[in-house]
Amino acid sequence: MNLAVLGATGSIGASTLDVAAAHRGRFRVFALTAHASADALLELCRSHRPRYAVLSGVSENAALERKFKEAGSELLFGRAALERVASDAGCDAVMAGIVGAAGLASTLAAARAGKRVLLANKEALVMAGALVMRMARESGAQLLPVDSEHNAVFQCFSDRRTVLKIILTASGGPFRSLPLEKLAAVTPDQACAHPNWVMGRKISVDSATMMNKGLEVIEARWLFDLAPERIEVVIHPQSIVHSLVEYVDGSVIAQLSNPDMRVPIAYALAHPDRIASGARALDLAAMKSLSFERPDHERFPCLQLAYAALRAGGTAPTVLNAANEIAVEAFLAGRLPFTSIARVIAETLESIPGSDAGNLDAVMQADAAARRKAGERILRGQAA
Repeated sequence: MNLAVLGATGSIGASTLDVAAAHRGRFRVFALTAHASADALLELCRSHRPRYAVLSGVSENAALERKFKEAGSELLFGRAALERVASDAGCDAVMAGIVGAAGLASTLAAARAGKRVLLANKEALVMAGALVMRMARESGAQLLPVDSEHNAVFQCFSDRRTVLKIILTASGGPFRSLPLEKLAAVTPDQACAHPNWVMGRKISVDSATMMNKGLEVIEARWLFDLAPERIEVVIHPQSIVHSLVEYVDGSVIAQLSNPDMRVPIAYALAHPDRIASGARALDLAAMKSLSFERPDHERFPCLQLAYAALRAGGTAPTVLNAANEIAVEAFLAGRLPFTSIARVIAETLESIPGSDAGNLDAVMQADAAARRKAGERILRGQAA
């Protein structure tokens, strides 16, 4: 299987390449991409020898082209190159690992081309779920979830007619038990110190606000075709049970593993087979307890905002995602308090009327409008 890894220098990319390297007879790295991390991408190309490398945020550079050619890879530049390698006839599977709205176009390109799409970029379904699913149906593309929660549901989901609901688990992040009055003063470094997972800074903040789980609820609606009221979230601090499926007969089936992204990646890569992931085996006897609790909506208002956007439909989830990206960026830059992330998102949702999300132009227009509104709200707050 020829594999393109979009976002190869991130944590998902690293885990994907680790699994692929352990099964070189089964997977060949066809393309690797990064935004602007030329040196890191070059090192990966020297190790994995892909046919193509892409720097999507870099202009054409002859010196870089020579370096990558010496490493055995043809270097391409710009965002259009992402779509080119994702839809190339020589590519069988695409790891969609680019974080945020930046990964939408390449994910759509892979779906349109009928690829096996390993979906780590949840924002593609949040922003344009109906569009992505329609393209996949028309082209015959396989959409296989890589998020540990959705991958767990995928493993436990058998007969949809007898499924009562799905239950997504959340760790609760680093501030699950922090006194509410201290939340406004938390720092970006504190928000990025996830207790269980090693992740990028943006997704770590999303975990701390539980917006990450809200986005996953929206993603689950499209992947499993369930109404919002049949998608539940519970906090599970140990991150051992990754999700559960409840059936009409009272049975609940869960998927358990240590918190290691190589487990869902290996399952998505090899499906319907199972292959060694490299993750440490789960030692049930060593576990003291597995606990579960309902989310505190006062502590985690972003989760409710996501449910509201999902129920509103149309471009509301697109607006939600865009406002969140702008707010998190401002928080990480020290321009917005942690507790104002939800306020920016809520005010942006209120200020932009919903519209149909049936085509990419409408989605991108809503995305751009939400980014402007969220940016204006942040600037007003700084000026106040």
